[in-house]
Amino acid sequence: MAAPSVQSVGMLFLRIGALSGATAVCLGAYGAHTFKNNVQDPHRKMVFDTANKYHFLHSLVLLAMPLARKPLWAGSLITAGMALFSGSCYLQSIYEMDSLRRFTPMGGMLLIVGWIALAL
Repeated sequence: MAAPSVQSVGMLFLRIGALSGATAVCLGAYGAHTFKNNVQDPHRKMVFDTANKYHFLHSLVLLAMPLARKPLWAGSLITAGMALFSGSCYLQSIYEMDSLRRFTPMGGMLLIVGWIALAL
């Protein structure tokens, strides 16, 4: 079986980025209209906003994967980093799952390495 082409891998991450962006918009609307009205703790609100900002930004970055020389590496690192960073922040802020806080820096490191992979 032949390996997938660079172009098809890039297009896969473009689709993942589009779906992730739609999810970021939905979570942003939830944050603006429901979460912020029901949660009084300013720290939890700030964590939610950070998660949503990074989620949205890195969803847009995934749209650039068809232009990457190594889209599988860059897209995988960005996707995993976004899931760990934003996901742990969302869960920490919405469900007060502070035990997941340890995954946030790992997600951040994956995002950094993903940006470097995009540049290579």
